[in-house]
Amino acid sequence: MLPPAPGKSTSAAAPSAGEFGRIDRYLKPLAAGFSGALGLTDDAAVFGIPAGHELVVTTDALVAGVHFLPDDPPADIAAKMLRVNLSDLAAMAAEPLAYSLVTSLPRDIGDDWLAAFATGLAEDQRAYGIHLLGGDSVSTPGPITLSVTAMGLVPTGRALRRGGAGPGDLVFVSGTIGDAALGLRVLQGTLTAEDPDPLIDRYRRPRPRLALVPVLRRFATAGLDVSDGLVADLAHLCDVSGRAAVIDASQVPLSASARAVVGKDPRLLSTVLTGGDDYEIVFTIRPTDRDALLATGAEVTAIGRLEPDGVPGTVTVLDASGAPLKLEAAGWTHFQAGPA
Repeated sequence: MLPPAPGKSTSAAAPSAGEFGRIDRYLKPLAAGFSGALGLTDDAAVFGIPAGHELVVTTDALVAGVHFLPDDPPADIAAKMLRVNLSDLAAMAAEPLAYSLVTSLPRDIGDDWLAAFATGLAEDQRAYGIHLLGGDSVSTPGPITLSVTAMGLVPTGRALRRGGAGPGDLVFVSGTIGDAALGLRVLQGTLTAEDPDPLIDRYRRPRPRLALVPVLRRFATAGLDVSDGLVADLAHLCDVSGRAAVIDASQVPLSASARAVVGKDPRLLSTVLTGGDDYEIVFTIRPTDRDALLATGAEVTAIGRLEPDGVPGTVTVLDASGAPLKLEAAGWTHFQAGPA
């Protein structure tokens, strides 16, 4: 996340179509593949839930200067907006169905910006099998504010929650951690990296782990996505499950780009572990399922365990020598001056 601060202007060409003209031109095509959207011609969407399934619903709002840089490309903003919601669905072991969108845009955001934004949404809809079903479009003095409510399906009783972890469960995480936080610092000009592009891409375009859903349904006892930082989000899981966790910092998976950055400045390990915007899945499994999980070939790494005792909701991070590692911050929290 970005510390709240004024950003650069996002001005584009003056709007050439009013609200309804924009909806017809840019948003209606995004709803064409979902019959329940009713062509965006009615007051609400209407759709049924397949037998044997439950509906999973999640909402995230993104604000320019907080969740994305004001001058990020519109297609990248669209991708991040949709993908952070898809990540929530994946963390609940749900498959995407549809989403609603609210855009609050300054009047100087022109049709060219919105066209690029809609193109980015269309690309991600095709990639992830989800469709627009409705929403709202309003003007604002600023900044750009976008809100998505995404809906997914999960077999009845199979949603993955945060509260099912038991003592002795192993902690796993998908993908790699820290790329997005480092990428943000590159964009802010506070970090120089030899290979910055992969870091920037992970910040602008997170990768929702929907392919992991079958694995989570089979093995996970608890889980959530990593948005506020690995340590902070694992602490959320521990709090709901009534457990304490210990993780080994040397086992946390890093990309080659992140490893190179941390190798030059080990102090940035704290940023990697707490910076957030990873949108990976941290989850727990029973120790007896470890071999079967790894045999699936899923891109996951064991990083720790849940303790039979300890203070619920706490996470201890050990360094390579086994000593507790002091972190500069636990993770992102809104309504504070910065990460906390």
